[in-house]
Amino acid sequence: MDTKSQYYIKVLMLLLFSSVLCRIAHSQIIEIDSIAPFLKDSLSADSVKVKEGVPLVYGIASFYSSSLQGTKTATGEIYRHEKMTGASNHLKLNTWVRVTRITTGKSIIVRINDRMAPRMAKKGRVIDLSRSAAAKLGFMKSGLTRVKLEVIEPPALH
Repeated sequence: MDTKSQYYIKVLMLLLFSSVLCRIAHSQIIEIDSIAPFLKDSLSADSVKVKEGVPLVYGIASFYSSSLQGTKTATGEIYRHEKMTGASNHLKLNTWVRVTRITTGKSIIVRINDRMAPRMAKKGRVIDLSRSAAAKLGFMKSGLTRVKLEVIEPPALH
């Protein structure tokens, strides 16, 4: 077999493998409602393990408009203000993230379940948080804040 044929076979195998992984990952989506009590009661932003080799993301955080309550997110979930979720174009869907407000050092844990409008990236936005997440970070009045995003290991459900 020539080099070109080997290359095409490898690409085909990679596509097939990634398709299988996507199906598995999609079936493994953890609904945030099912672990909300766990997050509130026993998971602190300081007790999580940051994933090795994943670069930090710095930028500006905003929060969802109140008019988006009840709309469908990119994962197919319904957006709710009270959930600890976020939208980002910098991170994969269903990624767990520690969001730290630079000015105060306060941190929260959210799961990325949506995408931001492309124009937000041009404004330096790296994450759009649920209203409850923004309230916990304390920037509801200002509307924007500088943040650091760290990808963390998904919480273990016991």
